[in-house]
Amino acid sequence: MLLPIRTSISPRRTPYANYILITTNIVIFMLSYWPHQVGPYIEPLRNWAQPFMLLPEHPYIWQFVTYAFLHGSLMHILGNMYFLYIFGNNVNDRLGNVGYICFYLGGAVFSGLGHALLHSNPVLGASGAVAAVTGAYLVLFPHTFLTVIYMFIIIGTFEIKAMFLIAIKLILFDNFLQKHISTANIAFDAHLAGYGFGIIVLMGLLAVKILDSSYADLWGSLRQWNRRRRFRDIAADDYDPWGHRVGRKPVTAKVEDSGKADPNVERILGLRAQIGQAMNRHDNQQAARLYEELLDLDPRQVLPRQLQLDMANQLFSDGKWKLSSKTYELFLASYSNYEHAEQVFLMLGLLYGRYLNQRDIALDYLNRAKDRLTDPGQKSLCTQEISRLENA
Repeated sequence: MLLPIRTSISPRRTPYANYILITTNIVIFMLSYWPHQVGPYIEPLRNWAQPFMLLPEHPYIWQFVTYAFLHGSLMHILGNMYFLYIFGNNVNDRLGNVGYICFYLGGAVFSGLGHALLHSNPVLGASGAVAAVTGAYLVLFPHTFLTVIYMFIIIGTFEIKAMFLIAIKLILFDNFLQKHISTANIAFDAHLAGYGFGIIVLMGLLAVKILDSSYADLWGSLRQWNRRRRFRDIAADDYDPWGHRVGRKPVTAKVEDSGKADPNVERILGLRAQIGQAMNRHDNQQAARLYEELLDLDPRQVLPRQLQLDMANQLFSDGKWKLSSKTYELFLASYSNYEHAEQVFLMLGLLYGRYLNQRDIALDYLNRAKDRLTDPGQKSLCTQEISRLENA
């Protein structure tokens, strides 16, 4: 038996939505659970609760949600709520309370559809919704470590990356393979539909940038892998990896000059990967030091959107005013459609006005920010700084 007992990360904010969902499931279980004999069968629910199970042959639309709040045994709800607690807290943190509840209910609906399309027997339980949350964890935090307790002949613990435990143990072995060999009355297809929903929806949110992506998540990892692949192909094909094609050399020249490839390419790729790893550990200061080293190698290096902004903010916090302003300006040059660009203008205005003593540049950024700022505090700060600089 393998059971995850702890993750290597903690939510930055209290996951209220996850606590509410766990509490709601427990309360409904206590109100609805009542195993009793009906003919040759044991019914697990009180009479009033039975119509809220999902009945695939004649389903009512509300049953695609209500079935996920009913459970057929104490072990059933304990298992589901345990995994919801382990994986749900950090997913709640990334999605926000409202987004997380909507996602959870969507997972319940989709897993219910997955069961109803393939089976006619009634189903109940939060397993499909919990599977969706677990699939979301796989996408958002694939490189985090899970502490797992094993209980075979001996008992002990080990650590494993989340993507391996979830993909191999929970999805492939516990559901896909068990579906074909187990005779237990388990809704495997509901679970698989839930995992699919969680993975696809979160990959989609990251791909279209509704959620900010970084090297710590699965989408960012795939992009990083693809970028490395392209850089290797480009270097092998006599391209300048950071600029334009320089043309194919004769084969003889290519062989003779093969040792003259840009030695910084692999170092740059390595630094970018290390920055992502440092941010995954929430070590912003180390990531900022690595980014400073990256800019020394190539002043045009820009990270993914949120990561670039985090680097600029961290450099500002570290008192590296000139480097921070450059990082903000690289951010604006690369992400000109950023929806909160006025806040970056404000930061640059403050940097140039208060710390770098470049009045004209500061006023230019502050005036660009002034009419676009909507937060009263930020707008007041901007106006005061403009007034101070104009009267200096």
